[in-house]
Amino acid sequence: MKCIVGLGNPGKEYQKTRHNAGFLAIDFLQNELNFPEFEASKHFGVVSEGMIQGERLFLLKPATYMNVSGKSVSSLLTFYKIPPENLLVLSDDLDQDFGKIRFREKGSSGGQNGIKSIIETLGTETFSRIKIGIGRDSRFEVSDWVLSAFTKQELEELEHIFADELLEKTDIFLGKSLV
Repeated sequence: MKCIVGLGNPGKEYQKTRHNAGFLAIDFLQNELNFPEFEASKHFGVVSEGMIQGERLFLLKPATYMNVSGKSVSSLLTFYKIPPENLLVLSDDLDQDFGKIRFREKGSSGGQNGIKSIIETLGTETFSRIKIGIGRDSRFEVSDWVLSAFTKQELEELEHIFADELLEKTDIFLGKSLV
């Protein structure tokens, strides 16, 4: 079994913000994989579950705020006895240019509070992550920038980037092709 988690903040007001790039990416995967709609779960989030070439895969969107995402992730992993090595986290990254996608098998939080929470809760940095570049804008404070909405053009660009790079990087984690 494996689990892919998209990080973001719950609530309509955060729906298409830069900080919710992980939610946008997991929604893209759910649609692309033709998995069922996300449903509320006892793991402090919503889950979509399916099979990929004989392997059970959970898609999770924590219903907690970003800074306590570890609570949801830990709950699901513990319940299903999924080791951290079988976890992939999708999150925004301020330190990468908009649209750049980077895959890492382990590492520090890089200042991303959702990943920091997961590291603290699981007690390990040994889980995969895909960081989605949102860039920075010097005209904004960091908190204002990450909570600002993507433009319509940026959302369209993300769809293309997800179709090309997100699927490719997810294949690396799964060890099999999604397409």
